[in-house]
Amino acid sequence: MFKWIFRYRIVRRTEPLTTAYIIGLMIIAVLASMVISSIFIIPLGVNPAIAYYELFKGAWGSKLALSETLVRFIPLLFTGVAVALAFLGRFWNIGAEGQLYLGALFATYFGISYYGVPSYIIIPLMIMAGFIGGSLAALLPAVLRSYYEVDEVVTTLLLNWVIYFIVQAVIYGPWRNPISAWPESPAISKEAELFIIWRGTRLHAGIFIALGIALLYYVIYKKSYWGYEIRLIGINPKAAYVQGINVARNMMIIALVSGGIAGIAGAVELMGIHFHLREALSHGYGYTGIIIAMLGLLHPIGVMLAAFFMATIETGSQAMHRATGIPYPLAYVIEGLTLIFVLIAVFFMNYKIEKKGEKT
Repeated sequence: MFKWIFRYRIVRRTEPLTTAYIIGLMIIAVLASMVISSIFIIPLGVNPAIAYYELFKGAWGSKLALSETLVRFIPLLFTGVAVALAFLGRFWNIGAEGQLYLGALFATYFGISYYGVPSYIIIPLMIMAGFIGGSLAALLPAVLRSYYEVDEVVTTLLLNWVIYFIVQAVIYGPWRNPISAWPESPAISKEAELFIIWRGTRLHAGIFIALGIALLYYVIYKKSYWGYEIRLIGINPKAAYVQGINVARNMMIIALVSGGIAGIAGAVELMGIHFHLREALSHGYGYTGIIIAMLGLLHPIGVMLAAFFMATIETGSQAMHRATGIPYPLAYVIEGLTLIFVLIAVFFMNYKIEKKGEKT
């Protein structure tokens, strides 16, 4: 019955792919994830077309909706760029979530310790603190990977929980809010808060910082010699070493910069949205950054578009829940399926199926 399967084989592609073909595969991956997600919508008695209409209306259909999508876009762009940079250089950073929290922890220290310091001093200081915190979270996995060949997937993933529990220990202990007794830090100073750029919404100046980081990533990716080194390491570390590139040192730098960018995400969320260090600072932004990096194919523009798409899904799903009763976690189903289909698409970018006996 299945003998026809054995008439075909999988071979590596040798011909270059067109940009249109690659973009088409990514679009198909996204559409496929939404079509498969409809299987979970239909049993609830809701027309999938109406459900998705409510989703996109809830994300783009009004000033408030669009602003909330952009608010969610900010941390997702940070973590997407952080993961993309790491993956580009073959450092498999699964720790952006923990790096975000440690960056927020470091930034909080300055925000609650130096009241009255002018904004033009305290805000850059907290951003730098966030970068340092995120970099420190990536330091141990970077050292173990660069010099001892320890799998960074395991170390970065496990450190997420270590850092999360450290943050919990701090906010349930010495930094517990003395006014509300709630498990969150005291409020950061007013001078440390990022200003609102769209009146009547929560959209803050952090979007300019995020776009600036994305632009910097574009320059590194497209215009810099270091970007060339990172890409070569990502393609073939041995070939990079033969070319005289210090792979271990570059791996360290890649990891530290990646962690630092994720740390800035935590600092910006603290200064722009929460104003307190708390457990719910992130809604899995670090993990979603992995999907964003893969969906964007590690390209700066692709990462920006993917971050906006994920922000749309997460924000719109809340509106869809209110309008149709469909559970909000459907957003995570769509995100998970998107990652699966993106991985399938990446497979077909590198391999193809052909009939045995045909020339490759």
